[in-house]
Amino acid sequence: MTQGQATVRIDGHSLSCRTIAQVARDDVGVQLDPAALERAREAWEQAESIAQRRQVYGRTTGVGANRHEAVDGEAAVGHALRLLRSHAGGAGPLLRDDHVRATLVVRLNQLAAGGSGIHPRMLEALARTLVEGALPAVHRLGAIGTGDLTMLAEIGLTLAGERPWAVGGLPAVQVDFGDALALMSSNAATLAEAALACGDLQVLLRASHVVAALSYRALGGSPEAYAAAVHRAKPHPGQVLCASEMRRLLGMEGSAVAGRRIQDPFGLRAFPQVQGPALDSLADLERILEIEVNATAENPLVSTDLGDVFHHAHFHTAYVAVALDQARAALHHVAELSTARLGDLVEPGMTDLPPFLASGPPGSSGVMILEYVAQDALAQLRHAALPVTLGTAVVSRGLEDHASFSTQAARQATAAVDSFRLVLACELVAAVRALRMQDADIAHLPVGKAFDRAVEVLEPALEDRSLTADVELAAGLLPELSGI
Repeated sequence: MTQGQATVRIDGHSLSCRTIAQVARDDVGVQLDPAALERAREAWEQAESIAQRRQVYGRTTGVGANRHEAVDGEAAVGHALRLLRSHAGGAGPLLRDDHVRATLVVRLNQLAAGGSGIHPRMLEALARTLVEGALPAVHRLGAIGTGDLTMLAEIGLTLAGERPWAVGGLPAVQVDFGDALALMSSNAATLAEAALACGDLQVLLRASHVVAALSYRALGGSPEAYAAAVHRAKPHPGQVLCASEMRRLLGMEGSAVAGRRIQDPFGLRAFPQVQGPALDSLADLERILEIEVNATAENPLVSTDLGDVFHHAHFHTAYVAVALDQARAALHHVAELSTARLGDLVEPGMTDLPPFLASGPPGSSGVMILEYVAQDALAQLRHAALPVTLGTAVVSRGLEDHASFSTQAARQATAAVDSFRLVLACELVAAVRALRMQDADIAHLPVGKAFDRAVEVLEPALEDRSLTADVELAAGLLPELSGI
């Protein structure tokens, strides 16, 4: 941790999706709350005591279908390392650096909540890893929504000095016989990826208000579809918020200028009704994720209040999987409307501009290719939106006979981010071009700030040329527009 670096306190109960992203991506450090460390110590002492009197899963027994196999005497020596070694069998590509950092801070916070029975030195090691900027090498494949066993086992073995570090490194940490399952019993990597994707999608949804507002001006949309009276009549929260944002961006709070048409195409008219479910779904996903990352979800759960250990199924993440499926499905509808507006923008009857917003000799193509790019990205998003919750798995000799596949749902959410970004970027390029060609005067409107910023960034030339750079620049501009 560098001098003057911003830090967040890890206390086991106040971690947010926003904070996870800050630690993962924005050079924000961590500071472990001493009270959290003490809670972990009490739980460890309690687990040690209970294990002397009764069997504790993963501590004095094997795991999975080996749950009835007692581990004592000589077998207890090296039990933790054997568990880590046997479970560190991940495959496929390595996780991105920001995903690894997010995983580390999620797992540290969960352990800081108490209840795992892990030795406090493991919390200190995870905190030191984040502070020093060290990164374990963690493979992507090996989880089905019932615990990120392979990923966390690889992190554990790296801390123990048995695996090489991907970035930096720290001295090896002692792993006691109760530490292995206590470290692995979590969906930290899945929750980390879901939290990062959730934040990214929320930024893009905020930006989509701005992009849609620019298209609205270029298309001469009707303000009636966004009227407060309309949305009071069916007040879904996200829908009301979307309509309110459109009124704000377009200066409709007073007497709005009438549009070109009595009824707009759905891309404009139904925007609040389609954007609203996505806003609500992402808000619900964020709420669920923040419960999960601050939960004492370890199996078994060590209760210092009751002086007992409870075996349970908090490792199952059906809430997360279902919320991710819903969010991606809702997002796909939003992207469909974006491509619909793009189609309207290239239609002369909608803008009073040349076909495809072309400027040049007859037959010029203008932005024709943007529809193909946007539809390709939409097809990818459609694939990413397919539900994962319709499948299941039976593993460990039939003992574990259901899986949520939240891990796969989180991966699909990450894929959805990239696709949705490109869809919006294509619409943004076309909307800005149309407004330029119309010599639109929107400087007095809040959305005018977005137009001015886009004019600064995007190439002004209207002749037929490659639009690759324009799409890339527009995509990079979306986070900035989300704050207008």
